[in-house]
Amino acid sequence: MLTTSSYNQLKSAQIAIGKLNSTKPSIYRKFINIIKLTRQLQFGYQYMGSLIMDEDPGKFNPMSQDDYVLSVYYREIENLKTDKKFLDLKQLLKTYKQLSYANISKLALGENPEALVGPTLVR
Repeated sequence: MLTTSSYNQLKSAQIAIGKLNSTKPSIYRKFINIIKLTRQLQFGYQYMGSLIMDEDPGKFNPMSQDDYVLSVYYREIENLKTDKKFLDLKQLLKTYKQLSYANISKLALGENPEALVGPTLVR
């Protein structure tokens, strides 16, 4: 699937992520940790976003699936979802879903919105 992101959409998402960081730092930190874990395990950001948002992650499943590693990953996702401030993060992800969970994650990690403008292959 191909998504296209404009600079204004990305900038708006970046501002919303910054606001989440300043107003709800604990959930922001947990989100960043999940993003970093996702990257370390070489899972896709779309897979991560699908799990967080209770969507079907089927088409984004990671290639190598060690049962123990997946159980640790799922546990961390569930830990994030049980946080009392999770609804704020979920609302942010829902609002900017059209940008792709990959772009949202990259913005949260500090990537410049200008670098993310244009079409993105979602896999």
